[in-house]
Amino acid sequence: MLLKILLVCSLVSSVVLSVEVKESLGPCNFPAIYNFGDSNSDTGGISASFVPIPAPYGQGFFHKPSGRDSDGRLIIDFIAEKVNLPYLSAYLNSLGTDYRHGANFATGGSTIRKQNETIFQYGISPFSLDIQIIQFDQFKARTEQLYKEAKTALERSKLPVPEEFSKALYTFDIGQNDLSVGFRKMSFDEMHAAMPDIVNQLASAVKNIYERGGRTFWIHNTSPVGCMPVNLFYKHNTPPGYLDKAGCVKDQNEMALFFNNQLKDRVIKLRTELPEAAITYVDVYAAKYGLISNAKNEGFEDPLKICCGYHVNDTHIWCGNIGTENGKEVFGGACEKPSASISWDGVHYAEAANHWVSNHILNGSFTDPPTPITHSCYKH
Repeated sequence: MLLKILLVCSLVSSVVLSVEVKESLGPCNFPAIYNFGDSNSDTGGISASFVPIPAPYGQGFFHKPSGRDSDGRLIIDFIAEKVNLPYLSAYLNSLGTDYRHGANFATGGSTIRKQNETIFQYGISPFSLDIQIIQFDQFKARTEQLYKEAKTALERSKLPVPEEFSKALYTFDIGQNDLSVGFRKMSFDEMHAAMPDIVNQLASAVKNIYERGGRTFWIHNTSPVGCMPVNLFYKHNTPPGYLDKAGCVKDQNEMALFFNNQLKDRVIKLRTELPEAAITYVDVYAAKYGLISNAKNEGFEDPLKICCGYHVNDTHIWCGNIGTENGKEVFGGACEKPSASISWDGVHYAEAANHWVSNHILNGSFTDPPTPITHSCYKH
C-alpha cells in the first residue's frame, strides 16, 4: 500500500514538474494555425462551398452568419484567441480572407474516411480528411511560389511566411461524422472492426504534415455523440437502459469512447514514429461530458434542450429554416438566452458551451501530456 502511494505521488510530481518546466520556457509564439476537421471547427468552408449558413447562426458574437454552426465562436476561435492569432479564414472561402496567420481546411460534415455518398443525401462533406490534406499541400506549395514572386511587402502581407510552416500549430478535430455514418450503415461489430483503419488514416494525415515540416500537433478526440439532442428528436419512447444517467444514448457514447481509446493508442505510437513532433491528445469527450452531466451546477439549462429550431412532436424545422405546422408558417428561431444553452441546434454546441469547454482544455486539464496549448510546442 505504501509503495502504491509513493508511486502515485511520484507520478503526480513528475506531471506537475513537466508542466512547470515547460511553462518556465515561455509560450510557444505560434505564427499560424492550420486546422483540419468537421463542423465543430469549420469557420466558413462548407458555407462558402454550398448553401450559406443562415441567421440566426452567428447572431451572438458576430451579429450575423459567420459560416459557423453555432450562435458565435467555436473552440478553434478560442484557440486562436489563446495563442494571440486572428480567427482563421476558411481555405474554401474566396472573399474577405487573410491567410497570413494560417488557414482552416475543416468543413461541416467532413469525415476521416472518404464516404460514397453526396452532401445532399445525409450532409456528408466531399472534403474528407485526405482531401483536406491535399488542399493543405497545394496551399503550402502555392504560398511558397507566390511569396517568392511577390514584388512588394503589401503583396506578401496576406500570405504566410514560408519558413513559418514548421513553427505553426496544427489542430485536428474530426471523427464524429465517421461514427454518425457508422450508426446509420453498419453494425456495432463492423464499426469496431473499422476503427483501426479510421485512426490510421488520421495518423497518415499527421505524418503527411510532419514530412512537410510540421512539428506541433493538437489532436481532439471525438465528442460524446450520444448526448446530441437530435438523437431523441425521432424517438419518443426509449427502452430501459437505452439512456445513461445524463440522458445520453449509452451505446453511441460507448462507441465514441472506443474510438477515443484507439485514437489515443495511435497518438502514443505516432510520438515514436515522429521523434521531432510534439503531439498533444485532447480529451474533448471528458470535458464535454463533464459539462453535460453537471449542466445546472455550471450555470446551464437542460443539456438535451436545444436553443435554435422548432422540434415539437413530429414537426421538425431546423434552425434558420421555415416550415409549416397545421397550415401555419413556422420559423426555426433562437431561444431568448443562448448563453444558458449547451446545444445550439441539436447537433452543434452553443458559444457559451464552446467557451466553457475551451477554458477547461486549453489549460492542459484534459490533455495528454498535461500541457497548456500555449506551451504545446515543447516535447514531453
